[in-house]
Amino acid sequence: MQFIQLVISGLAQGCIYGLIALGFVLIYKATETVNFAQGELLMIGGFAGLFAATTLGMPYWAVIIVAMAVTALIGFLNERIILRPILGQSAVAIVMVTIGFGYMARGLVTMIPVIGTDTHSLPVPFRGEVFRFGGLVISAEHLVIIAVTVVLCGLLAALFRYTKIGIAMQAMSQNQLAAYYMGIPVKRLSSLIWAISAAVAAIAGILLAPLTFIHANMGFIGIKAFPAAVIGGFTSLPGAIVGGLIIGIVESLAGFYLMEGFKDAAPFMVVLAMLVLKPNGLFGERLAKKV
Repeated sequence: MQFIQLVISGLAQGCIYGLIALGFVLIYKATETVNFAQGELLMIGGFAGLFAATTLGMPYWAVIIVAMAVTALIGFLNERIILRPILGQSAVAIVMVTIGFGYMARGLVTMIPVIGTDTHSLPVPFRGEVFRFGGLVISAEHLVIIAVTVVLCGLLAALFRYTKIGIAMQAMSQNQLAAYYMGIPVKRLSSLIWAISAAVAAIAGILLAPLTFIHANMGFIGIKAFPAAVIGGFTSLPGAIVGGLIIGIVESLAGFYLMEGFKDAAPFMVVLAMLVLKPNGLFGERLAKKV
């Protein structure tokens, strides 16, 4: 029973990793850029939700919408103002810009007097509630995380499969130049994808808040979400979620059954094993170059 309890806890944490990894994959598929500020967008979403809940007194469902809107706008402006001018430069330059944006975001947040480096609690209607199933005791926070992740994945799948924008995004991810010649507004779609990935990160931040509180360094969770994207395959959206679940379960079991320190190292050990056994990830596309 203890094992099942740990697996469920790992699934909930893995959903958070999966949502962040989903942002990594969305941006990479569309622009071949790795956004290392994805964790900081999660942090911004958390603080936007905190402001909406505590200062504006909004209900929980409105808090999620506000957090998504604010963070999506920041992601949109980030692509338009900061990243678009340097497109065409080396991949290293673009990666360094995203890392710099993350440091800048953390620094600006800590400079706000009412925030600083303190931890803050997001009021949620289900805090402290538990559900009992036989010998299992499952917290409402974990169930909400899993349920919201399932719903969000379903909505994204419907977006990419049944809408014109989603189909255009798929075409863009396959070949940007061909998509451009076919009349698809590649630049506008690129900005939209950055906004969507930022909104997904905001949802992850709101879901994570009841478990770890909200603070300026909560974005460092993105470091553990990156291995999730690698495990799933950096070009696969379902793979990002599966990779996150694997990381979450491994981390939960390692923290209980292994010595102290293995919990934080476990995700990266799994990544090393994956890179040796299956370099393209579980669902990654196998690419070959003709010479």
